[in-house]
Amino acid sequence: MKILILGSGGREHALAWAVLQNPKCDRLICAPGNAGMAQIAECVALDILDGAAVVDYCTSQGVDFVIVGPEAPLAAGVADDLRTAGVLTFGPSKAAAMLEASKAFTKEICDACNAPTAAYARFTSAEPARDYIRQQGAPIVVKADGLAAGKGVIVAMSEAGAFAAIDDMFDGSFGDAGAEVVIEAFLEGEEASFFVLSDGKTVLPMGTAQDHKRVGEGDTGPNTGGMGAYSPAPVMTPEVIDKTLNRIVQPSIDEMARRGTPFEGVLFVGLMIKEGEPSLVEYNVRFGDPECQTLMMRLGAQVLDALLACAQGQLDEMRLNWADDHALCVVMAANGYPGSYEKGSVINGLQGIEENSSRMVFHAGTAQKDGEIIAVGGRVLNVTARGATLQEARDRAYRIVEQIDWPEGFYRKDIGWRAL
Repeated sequence: MKILILGSGGREHALAWAVLQNPKCDRLICAPGNAGMAQIAECVALDILDGAAVVDYCTSQGVDFVIVGPEAPLAAGVADDLRTAGVLTFGPSKAAAMLEASKAFTKEICDACNAPTAAYARFTSAEPARDYIRQQGAPIVVKADGLAAGKGVIVAMSEAGAFAAIDDMFDGSFGDAGAEVVIEAFLEGEEASFFVLSDGKTVLPMGTAQDHKRVGEGDTGPNTGGMGAYSPAPVMTPEVIDKTLNRIVQPSIDEMARRGTPFEGVLFVGLMIKEGEPSLVEYNVRFGDPECQTLMMRLGAQVLDALLACAQGQLDEMRLNWADDHALCVVMAANGYPGSYEKGSVINGLQGIEENSSRMVFHAGTAQKDGEIIAVGGRVLNVTARGATLQEARDRAYRIVEQIDWPEGFYRKDIGWRAL
């Protein structure tokens, strides 16, 4: 098969790495890709938000299967354009991608199917939002309604912090994403990420992980797109998984189908778990980043079979084989992230790292220039390792981190601390 993966981050590099291990994959193309993906696949300069351009490329190259990595092309309807053109595609329709593109829409779905989630209100102007915060008090959660690259959620521990978040959102700090704001009750408990595939009817669990959202050790500082992750998440016991599937995921999938907008793709279920009871924090309509890196490391070649079964509406025939193992990912980010950061610094030490099925450096914000790997993004490298225990995976990952010579970057030294 000729397979095209859309995206340029660590998530897409991990997907490409797993897909390439499957003998069904004859030719792998990534658009636009990054320096790491270029080492294992063909990279093409393609505007992945332009559905017509993507369709034209697939038609001209005889692409058999497209995997859409990030949320932006899904929200732009690229998967719809591909399916209309008869190209087998993994990723939800624009209508189904509203589960991530609008926090308010997700709340509507939860209301319709009685899925447990935080109490909320939605606002299109600042003053009523401030009044609501005064009534509710802090801590409280302020969310930009639209897509904000993982940064549009502020957990405000004081009313002043919540007011500042409201001002930022309505002043345009998050662009169009902040034109509407959802304010939620603060949920206590432990966060976890649960991934399921859906072909519109059948749901297949794809694994659990726990992300480290905050920039600083001990989960301090501002929210980021994710500074590390590990899989599986111990808090996701079989009982919690069953409750999540039966009370949250399947009712949501059924409600989407009832509305005539079936969800076909991967659903990232962000949860808060307190005393064994899961509540929905958010839905995303693509694999989490960096959670995907840990899942791909654990699943390997069978990922392609699962994504194909999902796209072909045959998930009821698919089974995943899980090893009793663990994986952990450490994100190396540019100094200054998630604020402003410099681009163009050279990363040394990558050439000497032995990569295999237990240890990989997935590239996120990298490019190649004059024969050297340079940093061009905020989150730059995803050092991922697998082990029989979480401690073994963690030790392996940090040993690799120590081999990388990049003074302009930083990383958290406590990934996995909750479980360990």
